[in-house]
Amino acid sequence: MKASPIYTEIFHDDYIVVLNKASGILTAQDRYDADAPRLDIAAKEEFGKLYAVHRIDKDTSGAVVYARNAEAHKALSMAFEHRKVEKIYHALVWGRPLWEETSSNKRLLVNGDQRHRTIISRNGKESVTYFKNLGSCGPYSWIEARPKTGRTHQIRCHLHDMGLSIVCDPLYSGNQKPVRLSDLKRSWHGDVYEERPLLNRLALHAWKITLPHPQTGEMVTFTAPYSKDLDATRNQLAKLFKTNPLAEN
Repeated sequence: MKASPIYTEIFHDDYIVVLNKASGILTAQDRYDADAPRLDIAAKEEFGKLYAVHRIDKDTSGAVVYARNAEAHKALSMAFEHRKVEKIYHALVWGRPLWEETSSNKRLLVNGDQRHRTIISRNGKESVTYFKNLGSCGPYSWIEARPKTGRTHQIRCHLHDMGLSIVCDPLYSGNQKPVRLSDLKRSWHGDVYEERPLLNRLALHAWKITLPHPQTGEMVTFTAPYSKDLDATRNQLAKLFKTNPLAEN
């Protein structure tokens, strides 16, 4: 298994490659910056040409599936189109929602404002996301999101509409404050000028994906372990507040 600052391998065979993407890299070519670093290009040396079948946001980390040939690409594309794929995301948000489970079916218009954000609009496309509150920890809460459609920024926009902003979201949150241990632990006695944040990027992770294998049709599930920064944050919050989003998984 190859590891790089950009990705780690979760699985590969002759038909698919599943990678755990780092935050900050595109999964496929961007319409606004054709020369931006891309995961499929970075992994090409190891796996050959990869065919994108879905995307996750540049700033989101986690599981990305690629096809390795045209036939697999067609089969996987059809599976996504017919909603035979289940995706589970974990997000750390500001706030403490009162609900245990909820959903949003607000219609979404992609690239709906000058900042290229997705917005709620009756002229938008059908969009459905199911949410589960995994537990609160201080000023934060861990949220599980299961999008049933695949609109750009769907989870981020639906959460924002519900009054919840993902930690360090540069587009949908007015609060860009990173997660620092000094803000959480009363007994912390380090140097505030030398302290490195536990987390200073979008706290959204594509944690698990289930889909039909393009050759056999068998449903297969892949899990992307948290990246080091997100897992360090989870570990510290679990110690301080006894809330662990992975406890029941």
